[in-house]
Amino acid sequence: MSLRFDPDTFGFLVTDLARLIRADMDRRIEAAGIGVTPGEARTLIYAARYGVLRQNVLAERMGLEAMTVSVYLDRLEERGLVKRMPDPADRRAKLIRLTRKADAVLEAILRIAGEVRARARGEMDEESWARLRDLLKQVRGNFTGGA
Repeated sequence: MSLRFDPDTFGFLVTDLARLIRADMDRRIEAAGIGVTPGEARTLIYAARYGVLRQNVLAERMGLEAMTVSVYLDRLEERGLVKRMPDPADRRAKLIRLTRKADAVLEAILRIAGEVRARARGEMDEESWARLRDLLKQVRGNFTGGA
């Protein structure tokens, strides 16, 4: 028996969109010549989103192995874009903090993200786009207990 799956179910749509958006971001970051790889750019964005936090928590929030994030952070630290500091609550743990030098790179990444959003939005009017965003936040909240 051959089961047929609807490619337009919620899970397939969200997964396809995430894959397509990530691929577009990655291509644009590589083409922009901003001095970071797509993985390093994601690491910077997550660090900016969450502020100072432990390296292992950053990896968890990114959905990546701690070793992968550690490699990204090594390269970002070499470029002076992040700083690792001992966690006062646990000297074995490292806290990650962005440096001022990261601001210019983050601005470039945010510009690229705006281009990707504009492509995703296409001809959708502002009200529909805002409603889609609100609905997606509501769905996320169903899993996280908040918006």
